[in-house]
Amino acid sequence: MNVTGEQRLLEGFSAWFAGYVAGFYTGDADHDKNIRLKEEHTGAVRANAVLIAGALGLSPRDHLLAEAIGLFHDVGRFPQYRQYRTFRDSDSVNHAALSAKVLLEENALAPLGPEERDLVVRAVTLHNVFRIPASITGRLRTHAGIARDADKLDIWRIFIDILGMSPEERPSAAGLGLVDDGECSPAVLEQLGRREMVTLDSLRSLNDFKVLQLAWIYDLNTLPALRLTRERDVIGRLAATLPRDRGIDAALAAVRTYVDERLERGG
Repeated sequence: MNVTGEQRLLEGFSAWFAGYVAGFYTGDADHDKNIRLKEEHTGAVRANAVLIAGALGLSPRDHLLAEAIGLFHDVGRFPQYRQYRTFRDSDSVNHAALSAKVLLEENALAPLGPEERDLVVRAVTLHNVFRIPASITGRLRTHAGIARDADKLDIWRIFIDILGMSPEERPSAAGLGLVDDGECSPAVLEQLGRREMVTLDSLRSLNDFKVLQLAWIYDLNTLPALRLTRERDVIGRLAATLPRDRGIDAALAAVRTYVDERLERGG
């Protein structure tokens, strides 16, 4: 990568991000645990975006943009948590739209030209939509897809790690407040078995949320992300936290078959 070009831009973006996030730490242990969760998540999403962009063979400039979008995708999480004390958009504000607003108001993308600034802002805005609209094509679709895949890969990591923590260790804003009753809704399992995405409003339990995250596999945009999902054993690690019965086993088999088929056909 051109040290005086793309790398210098990334160093400037990294410095801006670090300075911006530093202003949200307060010294309160619980508050700072939640801020740190999102700062660490950003670093991991950025790294995932680099892996995906590299595997896709993007140009140095598009590689830069993919990494920048990974860095900036969640900047709205910090003011969201400071104001609302939650990461749940339905109880506060759309964090992707807020991220785009922060980037524009803070002029964080000033080193880029107008076209690339617009691409970054739009990709950030699209990273949390239920699906990328069919009308989004070309370079923007590529970058929105990378951002969404990189984000999912790390959300899986965080969620699986949190499931292994004791309640007092868990960041207070990391969950959705769903009851951990050991149950799985049949309707949610049926959606997974039909290779359909699961909506938040259909969730009734923590296990339903695990199934929703498994269904995200159907929404992965890139083969590199799908390969990373298999390499990191996302399905197996989430499956290990679910009860075993015929309905759950059938739904898990469906998602595993989907991964195998898509990787075998290469698209």
